[in-house]
Amino acid sequence: MARMPIKHTPRPTTAHDAPFVGRTLAAAFDDDPMMRWFFPGDATRGSGLTRYFTTLLTRQYGRHGVCEHTDAAAAFWVPPEGQEKAVPDEETVRQLQEILGDRAPLFRDAVQAAAEHGPREPHWYLAVIGADPAARGQGHGAALLRAGLARADAARLPVWLESSKPSNLPFYEHFGFAVRAELRLPGGGPPLWAMRRDPQRPAGT
Repeated sequence: MARMPIKHTPRPTTAHDAPFVGRTLAAAFDDDPMMRWFFPGDATRGSGLTRYFTTLLTRQYGRHGVCEHTDAAAAFWVPPEGQEKAVPDEETVRQLQEILGDRAPLFRDAVQAAAEHGPREPHWYLAVIGADPAARGQGHGAALLRAGLARADAARLPVWLESSKPSNLPFYEHFGFAVRAELRLPGGGPPLWAMRRDPQRPAGT
């Protein structure tokens, strides 16, 4: 079996990596329907998304999740034991509201709507994953996804995620996810697909 290039090997993400991760995810989500709904201005979307993902990393998922990156992609995961703590605190909410401006109420309503349809079972949650468009198709996102799925499989737990980009659904389905619900976000927002993956046993076991 060919060895995966070192640049594709997931590495732990720290606060030192925040500028790179913020820029990478901003580029990855520039064409995402939900992010375009939250950040409708073409001229300001890039800077807004960079601040948004940097804040999520440094104040939320970096503290209570498992954050990893390659040379061109990043992913934020939340294990079952971290899900209650991963709820944004008051200061994080304030910073996100400042970043989102007049779109903050739409963001709040979207988060609440998604939470109402969230799973009640113990699970791993894939909060964010994205690759720089210049490196798509090179396996960066797949490497990060496999690493997280391996942890969930080792714990015999399912994985949940939400996708707001229909073209990404086949990618997740390739890794064993299935759509469990299609949500229409409040305020005329784009659809959101909740997906679940059953734990899988390693080959040969």
